[in-house]
Amino acid sequence: MKDVTDLPFMRVLARRGGPDWFVTEFFRVHPNSKPDRYILRSIRENQTGIPIFAQIIGSDPEAMVSEAKVLLREEIAGIDLNLGCPSPTVCGKSAGGGLLRQPQEIDRMIGMLRDSIPTRFTVKTRVGYHDESEFPALLEVFRKHAIDGLTIHARTVADRYQTPVRPHCVRLALKMLDCPIIANGNVINAQAGVNYQKNTEAHGLMIGRGAIRNPWLFDQLRQRYSGKSMHSPTARDLLSYIEDLYAELAQESKEYQEKHHIQRMKKTMLYIVQGLGDEFEHHMRRMQTEEEFFSLCRTHLNHDEPLPDVPPEQSKLFCGFQDLLDPSLP
Repeated sequence: MKDVTDLPFMRVLARRGGPDWFVTEFFRVHPNSKPDRYILRSIRENQTGIPIFAQIIGSDPEAMVSEAKVLLREEIAGIDLNLGCPSPTVCGKSAGGGLLRQPQEIDRMIGMLRDSIPTRFTVKTRVGYHDESEFPALLEVFRKHAIDGLTIHARTVADRYQTPVRPHCVRLALKMLDCPIIANGNVINAQAGVNYQKNTEAHGLMIGRGAIRNPWLFDQLRQRYSGKSMHSPTARDLLSYIEDLYAELAQESKEYQEKHHIQRMKKTMLYIVQGLGDEFEHHMRRMQTEEEFFSLCRTHLNHDEPLPDVPPEQSKLFCGFQDLLDPSLP
């Protein structure tokens, strides 16, 4: 996730179990672009032991091939093409989810990338731009070029993050493609993840926002699948996570600037505070200093009560997940 899942975040997440693999923030690609140096550090200084995919986004196929070839010189698990970002800025440039409006361009781009990438080449997509009726034609394109994996955020671009996901679209992809299919979207806790995977028969899950709010989620899923007792983090565990992330991000700065650092932390805290009370979020949005930040966090989190397992339904950043909490999900 842009501006959140960077190298410091990966280090902090890995200490709490971490995923089976990471995906970088996306490298924005345009004619004559070069890989972003900060994002490159997520690859070059990744000492977590967790493999990492380099994610690219753009609209110019020739430039995408050129950048992919440069990234293949790095120690990466593969190249991942982003066709899912719903940002209006990105879509306005016919990149990310915006490219889903042009299946012929996707066909051309994926074909060129597939011919140029000898290692694993995966795609992340949504199920259409305006409507899921666009999805079967997109799946035909993906099948044509024998990609090595498809991650499906089972919403349309127009849905952004405001609707339930569509598990039937994931099931359709499993019928049409031979490659591994990864389900994404609304995995806000272990129950949602297990239900989503079992009811779609997807080969795995990709987790973004849910793991920012709950960095133990990957291990909780492993525990659920192995039949072990699931770890239930406390408020003090969350406080330790926040303090760890604050320190990791601070040491990334060549010159620590308190106000800038607080603003950076707010980008992550917006996800973390969901479900912890309106007062916490209200004051978090207004804090300006390190002293205010830690005072606020310790006031609300310096205790051993268990954390709420789910955010509020229809919160600002998590919406439409209730269907995934129902074990009878069709």
